[in-house]
Amino acid sequence: MQSWRRPWDTIHMMKSTGSVLLLSALLLQAADKADPAAAGMDAARLARIPLRMKEFVDAGKAAGIVTLVARHGHLASLDAVGFQELETKTAMRTDTIVRIASLTKPITCAGIMVLVDEGRISVLDAVEKYVPEFKGQKVFACGTGSGYDCASVTPHRPVNILDLMTHTSGLPGGFPPSRETAPASLAEQVAAGGKLTLSFEPGTAWNYSNVGYATLGRIIEVASGKPFEQFMGERVFQPLGMKDTTFFTPEDRRSRIAAVYTDDNGTLKRATQVEARNSRIPGPEGGLFSTALDLLRFNQMILNKGKLDGHRILSAAAADMMGTSLTGDIKAGFAPGAGHGLGYEVVRDARGTFRYGSIGTIEKGGAYRTYEFIDPAKDLIGIILLQRTNGGGDVADEINTFAAMAAASIEK
Repeated sequence: MQSWRRPWDTIHMMKSTGSVLLLSALLLQAADKADPAAAGMDAARLARIPLRMKEFVDAGKAAGIVTLVARHGHLASLDAVGFQELETKTAMRTDTIVRIASLTKPITCAGIMVLVDEGRISVLDAVEKYVPEFKGQKVFACGTGSGYDCASVTPHRPVNILDLMTHTSGLPGGFPPSRETAPASLAEQVAAGGKLTLSFEPGTAWNYSNVGYATLGRIIEVASGKPFEQFMGERVFQPLGMKDTTFFTPEDRRSRIAAVYTDDNGTLKRATQVEARNSRIPGPEGGLFSTALDLLRFNQMILNKGKLDGHRILSAAAADMMGTSLTGDIKAGFAPGAGHGLGYEVVRDARGTFRYGSIGTIEKGGAYRTYEFIDPAKDLIGIILLQRTNGGGDVADEINTFAAMAAASIEK
């Protein structure tokens, strides 16, 4: 991305001279420099986006909102409105750190695909090959939607890694029960998931499963021989320059973390239970903290077919697979007209173009109204970050409005 990436090429030189503070300042200055003309976008239309987002803030729908639009490898707009923390009136900033929730999932899938590229795993490998607790797993004979008061039988085939990534494993949506008893490790947490009975035959239906994604993190540990968070740091975050993306935010950055709120009958109230969660275990399913610019770097890598700033993270084949709908005619995803790829939902028919996204657009939403999309046909990336727990999900008003306004700003 020409308007913000070039300073990263100097990182090694500047580190060798000890110019860390100068480096940080340079990166931030370059990252904040938007160039709508280079992106082929209408600056006046882009300027309407933060104004519209401010209306949502003024209406009490969100404390603060960060939006980012990029096209043709250039940052077109980056804006923040409202507050990072209502109680202290701390302004939302473009570098505010947020809990990205399920936007973690495509990043976890990228970790899996790094290992696929290296020939260490196959997406068709049975999960039990890496997590022995999945051996002997059963499925409810009654099938999807018929409840759990029926006999369990051996499934036609074991759950495989692809099932986990596309939410077609049959695993339930919630976390393994051990999460409530403070497991000591990701391995211990995931072991409980292997004892759960599947709600349908693997590969035959879609059910959003955080259990499945926690399991992907454990598979990365077993196949790589490294702790999940270490592997992701070494193979994804550091090569991409995702400097603020962590599972455990360092003390010196915690003042930049946005507060989380819940809409309580029209009033935003602090979601203290969410904020108090301080698990020692990295959450492959939704545990990352990040910023808009870091997420841009990840999504630009996917759009660039696995490469950014001279660093190849994934093969072109892996990046393509992540953005391909792999669920056939199965009803999948939370938005109309969507199928599911690896971590991302994929717009597969005209019903999914209601936000002006092309067929083939890949998108992902998170529990706290974090949302990202890549539209390859338009060469367009959009990111919107809120911190609110309820209301609207992936088709919340703020998300629909932002995505449509971003696409409507394309000039040529």
